[in-house]
Amino acid sequence: MALNKNHWENIYTQKQPNEVSWTQDIPQISLDFINSFNLHKKAKIIDIGGGDSKLVDFLLSEGYSDITVLDISEQALNRAKQRLGKKAQLVKWIVSDITEFRPNTTYDLWHDRATFHFLTTQKEIEIYLSIAEKAVNNYLTIGTFSTNGPLKCSGLDIVQYNEETLSKTMGKEFVKIKCLTENHTTPFNTLQNFIFCSFKKA
Repeated sequence: MALNKNHWENIYTQKQPNEVSWTQDIPQISLDFINSFNLHKKAKIIDIGGGDSKLVDFLLSEGYSDITVLDISEQALNRAKQRLGKKAQLVKWIVSDITEFRPNTTYDLWHDRATFHFLTTQKEIEIYLSIAEKAVNNYLTIGTFSTNGPLKCSGLDIVQYNEETLSKTMGKEFVKIKCLTENHTTPFNTLQNFIFCSFKKA
């Protein structure tokens, strides 16, 4: 997967947040899902493909104290660390391709906005799910491009999902709680339709 890593390192080296489509000033849908789980503030939370997303900023400000951010791009995580300053020391940072992630702990919440849809082969999806099944002991929430969303992102092919196909893909290990769609407005004032679903570990 080294080619993918090089792709993302280049993106985060060459482009600023206002130059990439996935940037959000306030990750409201993600926060709403997370708050709906009524997790205690010491719950273990991991943000898959978190990059330099501001979700970690909001989780810290809400008092969550055990946060991990994983991304394939070291440059992306470095940008998040620089933004957070001293608060970055409160977060665990992991540079890894998600399909090569070998967690040594379990998580109360696995959050993924816009990583899962980059897995375009059945093998990649199966590896992702096998890792999640072992690592998640409570909740999982995924946001991907919907069937009304883009066919590509950052020059790469993606897989679109709707509520039925995403629920089916997650299998029997994860029981759907709810799904909703969101029109994400990019920094370029274009719209990207996402589907977000939350699941409970069976």
